[in-house]
Order: sequence, then structure tokens, then C-alpha cells
Amino acid sequence: MNALARHGPLAHTGPAMRALTLDIRPAQPRDAIEIADVHAAAWQNAYAGIIPYRALRAMIGRRDHRWWQRAIRRGTSMLVIDLDGTIGGYVTFGLNRARALPQDGEVYELYLRPEYQGVGFGSRLFRTAANRLSSHGCKGLVVWALEDNATAIDFYRGRGGRPVAEGAEVFDGQRLRKTAFVWD
Repeated sequence: MNALARHGPLAHTGPAMRALTLDIRPAQPRDAIEIADVHAAAWQNAYAGIIPYRALRAMIGRRDHRWWQRAIRRGTSMLVIDLDGTIGGYVTFGLNRARALPQDGEVYELYLRPEYQGVGFGSRLFRTAANRLSSHGCKGLVVWALEDNATAIDFYRGRGGRPVAEGAEVFDGQRLRKTAFVWD
């Protein structure tokens, strides 16, 4: 007799399962340590081998929990995804900084802990930030991504972003191309 016949289709023999509580909410100063951890893990995962090592380490090191606390206290528009009390990711957003592009809003950063990537949390953060920008009167949205970051490029294309402009950033003398994706 197989296990299904022995226990019936609804039998459960393992540990009790419980639902995960997910909340997208504004970042609070008390979140700064976890946001710094998300930032470090996500940047290391996304940019190792793309951004030169020394520049990457310096950029991660500058954004410790004190940096994030100051950003939150200054009123940076930042949302976190809170998973049962653990910060799984964050998004920062505001007015478009690229004057040559007509979109009013911009997502500056969207990062998740590597273990939370690929399950829809990034999409939820992105949608929530886009909705916040729209509710504040922003028409259209832009996001910049390094061209060598295939995960980000695929993510923004998958959300319907259209590549419309190119730029570059220099890290330790190495010029890296970036692409602007827009939503009207």
C-alpha cells in the first residue's frame, strides 16, 4: 500500500506549516542594520565580477547602518519588504534625475537578499514604488541598470520596461555601460 492510500490525500506527517506574513512598508530607522545587510549581500551577489573588487568593497563599506539611518531620517522615500520581521529587500525612489528623459519618477535602487530573489518579492516592491510615484502625480518611470547585470536587465524587461537611453559609470577607472528602462 502506498503512503497516499495509507494516510489519505490530506494527511500531513511533517512539522506544522504556517503562513508567511509579508508587509511592504516605509523603512524605519530601526530597520537600518538589516537594510545595510541586504545592501551588502545583494550588491556582492549582483556586482562581484562586474564592478572592480576594490570599488565594490568601498561602496558596500560606505553604506553601513549609520548611513541608512541618516537616509531614512532625512526622508528618503524607501520601502522595505518585511517577511515575518526580517527585512528581505528594499526600494528607494523619487523624482527622475535624468533631465533628458521625460518620465517624472525614478526607482533609484531595488535590492533583495539573494535567498529571496526569483519568487516575486522584487515585482511587488517595484509595483508598490511605481504606484506611490503615480499617486504623487509622477507621469512615467525610469530605472537605470548596469548592462552587465543580466539579472537586473531581465527583471526590468520582464516588467515591461523599454530600453531608451544609455549612459556609463566609472568604477576604479573602469567604465561600465548602463541602460535606462522606462514605463510611460
